[in-house]
Amino acid sequence: MRQHWGIFIDNDSNKTKLLQELLKGDFPERLAFLNKQEGTLFSKIVLEKFMDAEDRHGTKTIAKETDQPLRTMSSGEQKKALLIYLLSESPDYIILDNPFDNLDITSQELLANTLKEREGKTTFIQIISRKSDLLPFISNFTYLNKEQLSFDVDLENISQLEPSEVFIGNIPSPLKAITFDQDILIDFKDVSVRFGTKTVLQHIKWNIKKGSFWQLIGKNGSGKTTMLSMITGENPKGYGQELFLFGKKKGSGETIWDIKKKIGYFTPAMTDKFNGYHTIENMLISGFNDSIGLYIKPTEAQLRLTKEWLLLLDLWKVKDTLFHNLSMGQQRLVMTTRAMIKHPLLLILDEPTAGLDDASAKLVVALVNKIAKESNTATIFVSHRREPGLDPDYIYELEMTNEGSIGKVAKV
Repeated sequence: MRQHWGIFIDNDSNKTKLLQELLKGDFPERLAFLNKQEGTLFSKIVLEKFMDAEDRHGTKTIAKETDQPLRTMSSGEQKKALLIYLLSESPDYIILDNPFDNLDITSQELLANTLKEREGKTTFIQIISRKSDLLPFISNFTYLNKEQLSFDVDLENISQLEPSEVFIGNIPSPLKAITFDQDILIDFKDVSVRFGTKTVLQHIKWNIKKGSFWQLIGKNGSGKTTMLSMITGENPKGYGQELFLFGKKKGSGETIWDIKKKIGYFTPAMTDKFNGYHTIENMLISGFNDSIGLYIKPTEAQLRLTKEWLLLLDLWKVKDTLFHNLSMGQQRLVMTTRAMIKHPLLLILDEPTAGLDDASAKLVVALVNKIAKESNTATIFVSHRREPGLDPDYIYELEMTNEGSIGKVAKV
């Protein structure tokens, strides 16, 4: 009978070093049974390497049975293709690096079933940030405390921070309110989107009013990213359609900048752009000008407001810490605040909790709830998970059909 292991991590764990050690065969004593066995890694990092190779050379290593480029597939399709490829190589063990991140519930179930079918043939080492992701057939556990694996640990006490203990006080007021004299900010009156012969969105009707709090959900490939890119003005598919952005029909003369200055936006991929030596304080200040870095001397009012936000986040005392030295959870709090610091008409948070441990996800959710409750900013929270504690007013769900995804307002 094979031993399967779960390695719990939090956002202070040095996962990169752990993966390097495991892949080169440097195992701790309890995992020494893997010595001299052949292993491989199931990870977003591996997927990116395959996608980059496909982009550069045009040759497919995985998903050869389809003409569709790997990069254009949904997260679920990408991970399915990678797992099929890795299993075909017949490794003795596979390290699963947070395998359920960015997957909808159906895709999670399909992936879990595929792994269950192979539990007797392949050893699985699952690296886990969220307790609910633990594979049911794994019965051996350890916890990565920074760089040290702890084998005698009470898993019930991992990541149990309660968000009610943080964010004392109200969110700061804006320096200058962005005015808009209509109630509806975004209005999809009857929008359909096709790519070639494939219909992605079918007769979408959805309006977002001032101050409303929405969670946008849907399976991988259902069109969530397409809808967001239409709202931000970056997708040309909105031209000629009954799509109204801040009172103007798409294509009626507005510029992308006219749209973007009314929107605060954050997705975890944005953190890769901030790889310079930016302090926490400067990161927030740059949100006033939507710049990558701080190139304009801030005003006294901007400095004062930034301090108020940092005090709320309990980060004022470490304001001069470099952004890239923060934990992932702290980075997400800073980036969410950066997107909100101008009090935009609309705040879009695209998978802000992806890859976070349970405690950090609770903090992000608590901050988003607070922003939605205490401001006039409308919020769209995009997630594959039904995040515990998230308190939206409404849920807009994209439901996939053979004729493209249709939208419906679901009960909260």
